[in-house]
Amino acid sequence: MAAAPILTVTLNAALDVTYQVPGVRLHRSNRVAVVSTRAGGKGINVARVVRSLGQPAVVTGLVGGAAGAEVRAALAVEGGESLLTVRGETRRTVAVVDPVAGDTTVFNEPGPTVTGAEWAAFQGHFGRLLDQGCGLVVLSGSLPPGVPVEAYGVLVTAAKERGVPVVLDTSAPWLDHGLVAGPDLVKPNADELRAATGEPDPLTAARQLVARGAGAVVASLGADGMLAVTADGCWRAAAPRQLAGNPTGAGDSAVAALAVGLLAGTPWPVRLAEAVALSGATVLSPSAGSYDEAAYLELTELVRVERL
Repeated sequence: MAAAPILTVTLNAALDVTYQVPGVRLHRSNRVAVVSTRAGGKGINVARVVRSLGQPAVVTGLVGGAAGAEVRAALAVEGGESLLTVRGETRRTVAVVDPVAGDTTVFNEPGPTVTGAEWAAFQGHFGRLLDQGCGLVVLSGSLPPGVPVEAYGVLVTAAKERGVPVVLDTSAPWLDHGLVAGPDLVKPNADELRAATGEPDPLTAARQLVARGAGAVVASLGADGMLAVTADGCWRAAAPRQLAGNPTGAGDSAVAALAVGLLAGTPWPVRLAEAVALSGATVLSPSAGSYDEAAYLELTELVRVERL
């Protein structure tokens, strides 16, 4: 019997453009050495990594216009595409990677303006996908203009009513509304955690999110690794060294590892180590939604997990 897929939702999908520019010079003309383009958005990146980990995934969300057509065409090749078309134009994101400085600058467009009728149509589409069967839902990223601020709360509720666990990866104010519905796991980064709580200490802030409705919280802390606050205990995990490269999509890879671990019931220390290793291996990959396989295998053995 085939495994139930993980359903990833990307309401603000993107056409990701990556420029490799050795030695970027600000306020001057720069020659781009390499250009790569692919379908993007946080949930789409998550789905790619989920599949690479051996778990089926279905991608849904909103796309529109010429950029949206490119996203849909790319995902049709990859499989598992169940997107809904809107009239607005899908956004583009541009990542400027400077391999000399080991630095990346990202420009994110706002996304299409979604009408009330289009949002209502997506809710129906999402409900049908849930009813067709899935093991877990991942809700990722920003909301495009026109989608109500409480949208993630609505989608979390729809999944929970059907007994489907939910991973939520977004920022305030959308995170605030999603928490009320009780997602099983939320994964903010350090800045998102601080913005959502006003609390500078990550452990205290994560506990606040649990008190506000999250079943568990895993916070990405950059070079300090990841922090997990769960019903089973609290852990911190870190890679053995700081990794330089393109961090775009590193958080999405972590979400993929956490989603697969949640679905499989993997013990939290193992789940957290996998998330840190995949995140680090993604930094060493040139494009979001992919990771350096050799680095992933190496880091999996070297990640340190400490119970707090």
